[in-house]
Amino acid sequence: MSGEREKMLAGELYNPLDPELVRGRERARDLCRDLNATREADQDGRRRILRELLGAGGDDVWIQPPFYCDYGSNILLGRKCYFNFNCVVLDVCRVTIGDYSLFGPAVQIYTATHPLNDALRRERESGKPVVIGSDVWVGGGAIICPGVAIGSRCVIGAGSVVTRDIPDGVLAAGNPCRVIREITE
Repeated sequence: MSGEREKMLAGELYNPLDPELVRGRERARDLCRDLNATREADQDGRRRILRELLGAGGDDVWIQPPFYCDYGSNILLGRKCYFNFNCVVLDVCRVTIGDYSLFGPAVQIYTATHPLNDALRRERESGKPVVIGSDVWVGGGAIICPGVAIGSRCVIGAGSVVTRDIPDGVLAAGNPCRVIREITE
């Protein structure tokens, strides 16, 4: 791959100080700052900012400020997603979320990771994409780690640390997060 952005999105080691990547993060920081400064009555302003910030989903998602992300353009949201206060999405790789998924306050989604080798870590980082299905509810304070896939119709308990994939239709919780039981009607 030729560019650092392409390497980043592919999950390869990349240079985070590449000027294009720095500009992308600065753009997102400025847009998040604008979003976080909006008043509750300024729904049109929020919608405009979300359309500019997000890779997909800005038309009908709800993000309650404050919200923080690395790039924004790598966040692909389905219809009617909701993020409560203080959510963080480190989107160096794609974060894909299905329709009608809900995120409690202070949920953090990480795609960014770093080499274990300290010398390499000084100059490079990498990422792994996160995929979350539709109709998922992630409780407040949960952390979703790089490379994780969460199936549709799941509930992730508050404060959980999701370190591995979670199948469809289950209640999962804990640190590390594990399946507690199937969700039945």
